[in-house]
Amino acid sequence: MRRLEQAAIWCAPAVFVVLWSTGFIGSKYGLPYAEPFTFLTLRMLSVVAVLGVVVLLTRPAWPSGTDMGHSAVTGALMHGLYLGGVFVAIDRGLPAALTALIVGLQPVLTSTLANRLLGERVLPRQWGGLAIGLAGVFLIVRGNFTGGAGAPLMAWIASTIALIGITAGTLYQRRFGGNIDWRCGFLFQYGAAGVLFIAGALLFEKRVVDWDPHFFGALVWMVLVLSLGAIWLLYFLIRHSAATRVASLFYLTPPVTALMAWAMFGDKLDALSLAGMAACAAGVFLVNWRTQPK
Repeated sequence: MRRLEQAAIWCAPAVFVVLWSTGFIGSKYGLPYAEPFTFLTLRMLSVVAVLGVVVLLTRPAWPSGTDMGHSAVTGALMHGLYLGGVFVAIDRGLPAALTALIVGLQPVLTSTLANRLLGERVLPRQWGGLAIGLAGVFLIVRGNFTGGAGAPLMAWIASTIALIGITAGTLYQRRFGGNIDWRCGFLFQYGAAGVLFIAGALLFEKRVVDWDPHFFGALVWMVLVLSLGAIWLLYFLIRHSAATRVASLFYLTPPVTALMAWAMFGDKLDALSLAGMAACAAGVFLVNWRTQPK
């Protein structure tokens, strides 16, 4: 059993990065057919429905009121602010590449806060790895910055909110979410995020959906693969690793997404982009490399 758990911990980062990267591809398929908050509302409600059935069938231990509150806060930060901020920023005209670069500051910000708030020691080698990884992200997305100067202030604010949300959510889950059964925890997390998205859709959108097969496929993929599979893996990693190590994995999302876009949509990959991918991989290696005790 111990070996199985160790194998799962070893494989989980790679699987997580691949699954998380598909979220950007799914967004590209789904957003043309629904406004951001409407799309996210349908996603959250679908996840809550699936989890509700799972909870009824498996009957896990019900969390305390305090644990419910912790789950709701994590959901509002990790799903509500992060996803809402990214979708609104792109919808308001901020190029996806610039949004990715802003959110790409997350590993550095997480490491800084984890060092100060959680007492996790970040080694000089790891700081160097974080810097190299961020430089790699810039090399990958640098050619798609066109239009950033013309984006409204709200788009920049939304991307900053996304950065704060994913950072705070990671740290909050690390601090308070370890003892909550994932089924109940997810139910309250996605429920809290769903409330935020419903409010956004009611206040700012027309709530019209074109149920094109592309949209339906993107929605199903995001519900089952992203909201259930990838997030479960993320929390599994947070529970078994330091916050800095987990956050560094997000540096691998841009290169994997770029490779997917190249394979699926014919997006170009130049020499600097390939160099950026290598830098991202090197940065993550430096952050996660464990020296053997003498």
